[in-house]
Amino acid sequence: MDNNKEKKKLNLSGAFAIALALLILVVFVPLNMIFSYSDKVYDMTPSGKYSLDPITEDILDKTADKQIEVYFLNTLFNLKNEPDCLPLYHTFMELEKRDNITLTCFDPNKNVELANSLNPTGAYEVKMNDIFVKCGDTISRISGNLFQTDANGAVEYAGENLIAGKIYQCATGTLPTIYFLTGYSDKTLDANYTSHKNVIRMDNYDIKELDLSTVDKIPDNTAIITLAAPVRDISDSDCKKLSDYIDNGGKIQMLLSPCDTEGRFENIEFLLAKFEIGMDYNIIKEKNPKWKLENLEGEQVDNYFTVSYPAKTEDYSEDLTTELNTIISTNYAEGWIPGVSNTRSFYELTSSGAMIEKASIIENLPTAMDSNEYTTISEPMGGDALTAADAKEKSNQPLVMGYYSYNKQTGAKLIVIGCDEPIDDNLTINTWGTRNLIKFSNTWLHSSDVDLGIENKFNSYDTMVFADGNEASKTINMFFIVPAVFAVFGLLVWLKRRYA
Repeated sequence: MDNNKEKKKLNLSGAFAIALALLILVVFVPLNMIFSYSDKVYDMTPSGKYSLDPITEDILDKTADKQIEVYFLNTLFNLKNEPDCLPLYHTFMELEKRDNITLTCFDPNKNVELANSLNPTGAYEVKMNDIFVKCGDTISRISGNLFQTDANGAVEYAGENLIAGKIYQCATGTLPTIYFLTGYSDKTLDANYTSHKNVIRMDNYDIKELDLSTVDKIPDNTAIITLAAPVRDISDSDCKKLSDYIDNGGKIQMLLSPCDTEGRFENIEFLLAKFEIGMDYNIIKEKNPKWKLENLEGEQVDNYFTVSYPAKTEDYSEDLTTELNTIISTNYAEGWIPGVSNTRSFYELTSSGAMIEKASIIENLPTAMDSNEYTTISEPMGGDALTAADAKEKSNQPLVMGYYSYNKQTGAKLIVIGCDEPIDDNLTINTWGTRNLIKFSNTWLHSSDVDLGIENKFNSYDTMVFADGNEASKTINMFFIVPAVFAVFGLLVWLKRRYA
C-alpha cells in the first residue's frame, strides 16, 4: 500500500446538517409548545413590564386573608393580542395565581346584568375596559389612566400602581375621609344628605361630620372639607384653621345656597378669595319658559331651570365636565337633567394666571345658542346694600353658578356651587346633572385611588447618534450588509463543497 497516497476523508457535513435539523424539530418545537401552553414569561425588560413590583407582592401578601374579586370589562384574548396591553395582561395573570383573588373578564355589552351589579348606584358610565375591584360590600372602579404618556410622547404602563392601590384600599378599609362641617348650617348628613352620603361611600370615601370648634386643626386624614348650605358666617378661629389647611394644599367643596341673612359672610368670602373667586348675594330665576324646568308636580317654576356644564377648552388643564356631558347626552330621557334650583352666582376676582387656574363649571343659557341675550333675573338675597345693588345689575347677563379653582403652586383645590338642593333628600326637585357634578368633583378634589409609589413601566431603547448620512451608511454596512455578504459567501462555499 502506498502510504503517501492521500486517504479519502469521511465527509459528514450533509448527515450532520440533517441530524441537527431533526434535533431542533424534536427538542425545540415541543418545548415552544409547552411554554406557549403554560404562558411562562421570563421578564427581561429593564422596568419589569411583565412581572409584579415587590411593593405589589408585599400588598398581596398582606391582604392574602381577604377574598378579592377583580373584574375586567373585556376579554383576556383581546388584551393578550394587543402588544401595548401586554403589561396589563400579565398583571392580571399574576393576580389570578393568588388563591384569594378571583379574576372575571367579560364583555359588558353581552353581560349587562353583571355590569349593572358593579354599578348599583348608577353613578358611572360602565364601559369596555373598565376595571372594578370588590372586597366584601366594597366595590370600586379604577378611575386613573392605566397607560400614560411621558414628556417625550412615549407610552408608559401605570396600571399596576392603580390596581395594587385599589386592592389595598378595598381590602384594608383605609378610605380617604370627607368631612362635612357642622355649626353653620341647619342641615345635617343624617337628616338631609343620606343619599349623597351613601353614594360617596360607594365611591370609596368615608364621610363624617366635623365641628371645627372641637379641634385645633383640620384632621390629618382629611381628604376634602365640605361646607354645605351655611346660614351664618364661619367664626374667625375656624376661618384660620381652614386658611392654614388651604395654604398647605387643602381641598375644599362649598355648596353655598342663597340665604336671607343680614350682612355679608366675610370669612367665607376671605376663603373664596384665596382661590380668586367672589360670591354674589342673590338668587337666580329664569323667566324664559324654554329653559324653565318642571317640578315633580309637573309645574314650571322660575327658580328651577336648565343650565350648561361648559366643556374643557385648550386654555385649561382640568376637565370636570366631559364625562358628565357624555352621560347626560345618552341618558337625558331617564332624567339626567342639566339643571339647578335655588342657586346664587359667583364671579372671578382676577383672570386665571400661572399660579391659579379657575374656570366655570355651571352657566346659565342664552335665549339661543347663537345669541348673546339672557333671560335670567338676579334678585338680591342676604348681604348688604352694596351687594344688593351688585345683584340687581346681573339680571339678563351671563352668569356662573359653579367654579373650580386650582392653586398649582400649593396643590389646593376648590369646588364652589351656588346650591345644595341637588343632594338634599328632602327636596322634591330632581337635578341629576348638578347632583352628579358634585359627586364627580370629589374625585377631582381628591382621588380615592391610592398611590403606592410603584413606578410606571416602559420600554427601554438604545439609540445611536450619527454626525451625518455617510457615517450612518458606514455603520449600517458594518452591522448589517457586511455580515450578510459573509453569510451568502459561506453558503456558496458550502454548496460547492457539500459533496467533497
